[in-house]
Amino acid sequence: MGKLLFLSIFLSSAVNAAEKAGMPQLDTEFWASQVFWLTITFSILFVLLSRFILPKISTNLEARKSQILENVNAAEKQRQESELKIKEFEEIIDKSKKEAKSILNQAKEKLLKNINVKKETLEKELSEEIHKTEAEIQELRGKAPERINKIAVETSTDLLQRLIGAEVNSSSISAIVDDLSRKKIGKYYGN
Repeated sequence: MGKLLFLSIFLSSAVNAAEKAGMPQLDTEFWASQVFWLTITFSILFVLLSRFILPKISTNLEARKSQILENVNAAEKQRQESELKIKEFEEIIDKSKKEAKSILNQAKEKLLKNINVKKETLEKELSEEIHKTEAEIQELRGKAPERINKIAVETSTDLLQRLIGAEVNSSSISAIVDDLSRKKIGKYYGN
């Protein structure tokens, strides 16, 4: 309360000092005209602001607000479209992976079939070759004692002719070789 009293005393002394010094705006005689012109000025200012400036500001604010809403809606729409595109791409990728896996499995199966067919063909050819070779071996085995006997008879005849110096009877040598080969045939040929 003391402050309020001090303030009022200070203001009244300032007004009295201003009146004496010649400040007309503080002179109470001119206050009515000052209030009149103040009202006129502020009324004109109010009319100008309310009729011309504030509507432009309101229009700009509304335009900005609508533009922001449009941008937000467009961004949301694009986000949804991009999510749909991402889902489509993921589906395409999954489908491609499945197709690739299917193609790989088919190629694998085809390759395995080809390998098995070639393996069977090779085994068949090898088996035929083995049978042919075994048949040849058996044929050679069957003819071997006869050939060996023939070679033995010829060799023995030549040796005896060189040793004795006279003609030797090849039939007697052949009989001896045949006899020996019959006795030892089981030992050499497993018969």
